[in-house]
Amino acid sequence: MTRAAVVPSTRLAVEYWLITYRRNWKGSILTSFLSPVLFLAAMGLGLGSLVDAEVGSGRDLGGLDYLDFLAPGLLAGNAMMLAVNESTYPVLGGFKWYRTYMAMAASPLRGRDILLGHFTYMAFRVTLASFVFLGVMAAFGSVSSPLAVLAPFCAALCGMAFATPTAAFVATRINADNFSTYTRFVIMPMFLFSGIFYPVSQLPIVLEQLAWLTPVWHGVRLCRALSTGSGVNWELAGHLAYLVALILAGTLVASRTFTKRLYE
Repeated sequence: MTRAAVVPSTRLAVEYWLITYRRNWKGSILTSFLSPVLFLAAMGLGLGSLVDAEVGSGRDLGGLDYLDFLAPGLLAGNAMMLAVNESTYPVLGGFKWYRTYMAMAASPLRGRDILLGHFTYMAFRVTLASFVFLGVMAAFGSVSSPLAVLAPFCAALCGMAFATPTAAFVATRINADNFSTYTRFVIMPMFLFSGIFYPVSQLPIVLEQLAWLTPVWHGVRLCRALSTGSGVNWELAGHLAYLVALILAGTLVASRTFTKRLYE
C-alpha cells in the first residue's frame, strides 16, 4: 500500500465508527448536555455561592468568581473522563467481544489505519462533547472571551493525551479486570487534584509538583486561560507542546501494542 493510500484507508476506519455513532448519538448528546448542567448548577452555583462568600471577590482564584474558575476546569476534566471511557471498553471490545478490529484487519486496512481511524473518532467525540459543554458554560454566563471557542479543541487534546496511552495499555489486556482500578486510583485522583476545583497551589508542594506532570493540569490551564481571556502566551504554548508530545508518544506505543495484538 502506498503512502498516498494511508489517508483514504484511515478514513474508511473512521467511517465505520461514525456509522456506529449515528445509531446512538441522541443519547450521547443528551448525556453530554446534562452532565455540565448538573455539575455547574450544583458545584458552580450551589457550592460556588459559599466559596465566593468565603474568599471574597475571588482573591484566591485569580480574581474569578468560583463558577468562572470551575467551569473551564470541568471542561478539561470532562474531556479526560470521556476519552478514558472511549479508550477502555470499546478498545477491548474491538479485540475480544465484538472483534471489530479483527474484522478490519482481515481487510486491506493495516494496523496503523485501524488505530488512527479509531483515535480520530475518539478525538471527534471528545471535541463534540466539549463544544456542547462550552455551550452550557455560555448559558451559565461563565464565558468571558471570544478565545473560548478554542477551548474545546484544547480540551480534546487533553482527552487524547489520556486516550492514546490508555488504548496502548488496553491492547495488552485480556479482560477488563484492571479498568476499575485504573479509574479509581489513577484517573479520579487526577480529576480531584489537578486544579479543576481549586488552585494546585493549595496543595502540599510535593502534590503540587506532581499535579504539574498530569495532562489534565495542562488542559485545565489552557481551557481556563482561553475561557477567561487571560491571553495567549509562551506558557500556553508549553502546555500545548506537552499535550501534543504525550499524544504522539501514546500513539507510537499504541501502534506497537495494537499491531502485536492484531497479528500475533
